Amino acid sequence: MDKNRKRVVISIIGTKLDRAADHKRFEKWRPNVGMVQQPELPIDRVELIFGNKDSALAETLISDMWRASPSTEVNRRVMDMKDPWDFEEVYSALADFARGYDFDPDAEEYLVNITTGTHVVQICWFLLAEAHIVPAKLLQLSPPKAPSETGSYAGTFGIIDLDLSRYDQIARRFAEDSREAASFLKSGIATRNATFNAMIAEIEEVVVRSTAPVLLTGPTGAGKSQLAKKIFELKKGQRKVKGDFVEVNCATLRGDQAMSALFGHVKGAFTGAANERPGLLKAADGGVLFLDEIGELGLDEQAMCLRAIEDKVFLPVGSDKEVSVNFQLIAGTNRDLSEDVRKGRFREDLFARLNLWTFRLPALKDRKEDLEPNLDFELRRFLEREGQNVTFNREAREFYLGFATGPEGLWKANFRDLAASVTRMATLAPQGRITVDVAKAEIARLRSAWGGRSADVDDLVRVLGKEAAEEIDPFDAVQLSEVVRVCLEEPSLSAAGRRLFARSRLGKASSNDADRLKKYLARFGLRFVGSGLLERMV
Repeated sequence: MDKNRKRVVISIIGTKLDRAADHKRFEKWRPNVGMVQQPELPIDRVELIFGNKDSALAETLISDMWRASPSTEVNRRVMDMKDPWDFEEVYSALADFARGYDFDPDAEEYLVNITTGTHVVQICWFLLAEAHIVPAKLLQLSPPKAPSETGSYAGTFGIIDLDLSRYDQIARRFAEDSREAASFLKSGIATRNATFNAMIAEIEEVVVRSTAPVLLTGPTGAGKSQLAKKIFELKKGQRKVKGDFVEVNCATLRGDQAMSALFGHVKGAFTGAANERPGLLKAADGGVLFLDEIGELGLDEQAMCLRAIEDKVFLPVGSDKEVSVNFQLIAGTNRDLSEDVRKGRFREDLFARLNLWTFRLPALKDRKEDLEPNLDFELRRFLEREGQNVTFNREAREFYLGFATGPEGLWKANFRDLAASVTRMATLAPQGRITVDVAKAEIARLRSAWGGRSADVDDLVRVLGKEAAEEIDPFDAVQLSEVVRVCLEEPSLSAAGRRLFARSRLGKASSNDADRLKKYLARFGLRFVGSGLLERMV
C-alpha cells in the first residue's frame, strides 16, 4: 500500500457475529472489532453499514471499535433491506450505495469486508468489486484458534485482489452467474440472436431504473404479453412496484363499455349500471398496467389514458369526483402508431408520451437461430403443464429444425405457431419420443396452415439461385424439382434415396440409394447436408 494513501474499509454489521453480552464484549471474536485490532492492517476509516433496526447494536459496536483503535474513524451508513437474502434487492441496494459514494482511488485504498452479511451480500460485494463498480480489494477475516498472549480475540485476515490472474476462474464463474440473473426477462431461454439479446439487456436497465411508460411493438405472437409479465415480475422482485399486473386487450373494448371497463363507473351512470365499478386502471394502482393493442383504443379513451399517465387522476363514467391512481404503464401494439398519428387515428400527445422507451420485438422468422432454444423451452412448458416429459429422437429433431429454420419456416403467428406445433407433437409422441413420422405429420400441418408448400418460394430457385435455375432444361427441371422436394422432406440422404428409387431397387439384395442420389445431385452442383437441407457446392 502507498503510505500516502488512507486505508478505508466498507463493512456491514454482523447482526449475530458482532453482538456480545456486556460482560463478554472483548472475550469473543467479533469481526468488525477484530478488524480494527489487526496490527498489520492499520485502518484510517470504516464505512459501517447497518439497518435502522440495528442502530443500538451499531452504537455499541462503534464504541468498542473506538476503544480497540482510537485512530480509526467510523462513519455510520444506514441501509435498510427488507430481505437480505433477495439477490435483486441486495444487489440494487449495494450498487446504489457504490454509485453514490465519492471514491477517490488516488488518495485512498479501499477494502470491502466480505466476512459479515448474508451469503447473498457477500456474492454481491464480489460482483461489484469484480466489475470495478466498487474499486476495492476483498477483506476476509477469520476467528482465532485461541486468544493471543495479550488476550486479544482479533483473529487473522486475508486480502483478495480480484485483478490477480489466479482469481480469473472465480471471476468467470461469477460472470456466468450474473449472466444467468440477466436472463430473467428471457425466461431463462439461452437466446442466440445478438440484436434481440442487446434489446433485452437495455430493457432490463430501463425498467429497473425508470418508471416511464414502455412501448413494446412487433407482430402478433412475437411475445409482447409474455415480456410485459416478466417486466412486472422483475419490478416486483426489486420492490419497484407493490400492486398487481393488470392486462387489458384494447382490441376487445368497444363503445361505451370501453370507458366503463377502463375507468369504471358510478352506480346509475347508465342503464344497467346497478352497482359501482372501480375499473381496470384503478385495479392496477400501485402495480403495472399492460395495455395490449393500444392502437385499437378510441380517441376519447386515449385522452383519458393520457391524463391518468400524466396527472395520475381520471374520472369514472358518470362521476364528477376524480380518482387518484398511480401505475406503471406498458403498452403493446402491432401497428405503426406514427402512421396512425398522421392519419388522425392516434393522439400525437399520447404517442409522444409512450415513445420515450420503444422496443420492437422481431418476428420469429427473423431470429431463427433462437428456434432451437425456444423449442426446448416449449417442451419444458409442456412438462410443467401436462406432467409428461417428451423429447425428440436425434433424427426427428434435426429434421424438424431443418424445416423450422429453413426458407419454408414462415411462422406467421410467431411463437403462437411454435407453441401449438410443439404441443401437437408432444401430445402425439409415442412413449414420449417425437419420431420422424410425428415431425413429418406436423410439418405437413404447418405447410397447410401457411398456405401450402412454399407458396412463395420455388424450390429450385431457392437451392440453386435464380440464374442457375433458369439455365436448366425444362425436362431436367421437372425431375430435379421432384428430387429436391423429396430431399427437403427427409432427414437423411438414405431416406430420400429409398423413396426416389423404390421401384428400381425391388428384388435387389442391396442398393446404395444414398450414393446414387448423391451423384445425381452433384450433376447440378448440389449436395445434401442433413436434416432436409440442400446447399450448392463451391
